[in-house]
Amino acid sequence: MRCALVRSQDPDDPLAGLEIGELNPQPPAGWVPVTVRAASLNHHDLWSLRGIGLPADRLPMILGTDAAGVLDDGSEVVVHSVIPSPTWHGEETLDPRRTLLSEKHPGTLAERVWVPARNLVPKDPALSWAEASCLPTAYLTAYRMLFDAAGLRPGQTVLVQGAGGGVATAAILLARAAGLRVWCTSRTEAKRSRAVELGAHQAFETGARLPEQVDAVLETVGEATWSHSLKALRPGGTVAVAGATSGAMPPADLGRVFFRSLRIAGTTMGTREQLVAVQQMLVATGVRPLVDSVVPLDGVRDALARMAGGDVVGKIVVEPGEAGAGRAA
Repeated sequence: MRCALVRSQDPDDPLAGLEIGELNPQPPAGWVPVTVRAASLNHHDLWSLRGIGLPADRLPMILGTDAAGVLDDGSEVVVHSVIPSPTWHGEETLDPRRTLLSEKHPGTLAERVWVPARNLVPKDPALSWAEASCLPTAYLTAYRMLFDAAGLRPGQTVLVQGAGGGVATAAILLARAAGLRVWCTSRTEAKRSRAVELGAHQAFETGARLPEQVDAVLETVGEATWSHSLKALRPGGTVAVAGATSGAMPPADLGRVFFRSLRIAGTTMGTREQLVAVQQMLVATGVRPLVDSVVPLDGVRDALARMAGGDVVGKIVVEPGEAGAGRAA
């Protein structure tokens, strides 16, 4: 089976360990095969290649957490990537032993992927394969950050740090569709302009003083924007944190946190029910995931290089079959 896999890991040169080749994993008993029509890339794939979150003794490992595809009976599905431990009962994201596809079990950047039946969500026919493949990480994470971790309601103001990335782009689209006032930041004028085109009410340079304080900040950048995120919040506001691409050890500024009654809410991915909900929201509102480009498996190396360089707006989709021809979306 053709796939994109991690053969070795290098924190300084992650793409050195990437291989497009053949691997035929043995799935756990009872797991369901899905023929992948489309998968999408995430920074998680680069972390795996750097050796973060993926122990070397699990190599080789097929990359990928996101996919939409077809079951053997013809049913069209979206794959929920959060795999709880076998004995866990309750919300899967709270299981301390949970994993994502490509961490313990082979991922989605392949012609086929195997998952537990409970991890399958029926794909709505209103979404294309490429659009559906964007949901399981970026759009699910953004949905949970906005409406669960931050608890935002229509009319409130949210600041999205780092416009351009998959989660940030998803957050702008979903927040605007939900009736929120949406502000965002970016280091580049091009990404700020693109964010406004997508629906952000205003876009600011990273670290810029805002016209007023906001109800919540969505934080996936980390060290480079953390101080600004705390200063941007009104008293009682919330920072929803789902990543730290620039570094995970910023100054805590605890004085500001307790004196202004700020709330910091960590969140990772989302539940199967929330994946169902975000798909329903897209169908109901007409909003669609922003696809940066579509590439075949052989294009994964160049695509990940673009992602590592920050040269992506939206999601890069991979078509593992012969249909992937590297066309722009």
